[in-house]
Amino acid sequence: MATAEQHYILPRPEFDKPVKLLIVRAPYYKDIADNLLAGAIAEIEAVGGTHEVIDVPGALEVPTAIGIAERMSNFDGYVALGCVIRGETTHYETVCNDSSRAIQLLGLQGLCIGNGILTVENRKQAEVRADVNDQNKGGGAAAAALHLVALARKWGGLRKEVGFVPASDEIKIAQGLKDNPKA
Repeated sequence: MATAEQHYILPRPEFDKPVKLLIVRAPYYKDIADNLLAGAIAEIEAVGGTHEVIDVPGALEVPTAIGIAERMSNFDGYVALGCVIRGETTHYETVCNDSSRAIQLLGLQGLCIGNGILTVENRKQAEVRADVNDQNKGGGAAAAALHLVALARKWGGLRKEVGFVPASDEIKIAQGLKDNPKA
């Protein structure tokens, strides 16, 4: 069982200037979401960070809200919180796979996201994982986001384009002309 395992946890990152995270929570199972939130807030406050919390209807809306916030606000990172408990239909797989895939894609675009959306077989598993005094997955998700923010700050921000390069820029890059205004 996972609770008997020993896991290494990275030391908390330190920040020269304040960190501001957005916590996006899907409170479908409100008691579980509240415990996840408590863990996330404690972790953010432990490094002197600030946070804002927004609620969305379900796990599928969490990545969309993060994407909107990234385009329209000034957060350093994001914490995704929620819980999906297996039911009798394949809806469970859809929600689990699509929400985690969308969060991963946002991360690959350079967003600093800690994924704390629980995907469990039953309520008991969710309760153990959300409990601040047990597995504290909300705190773990906040810690992941904070570590990614620290890495982004260490490397000085975005220096390379993410995604496809337009064909005209690709030719200039190949010729070494893109950053040379005299050429």
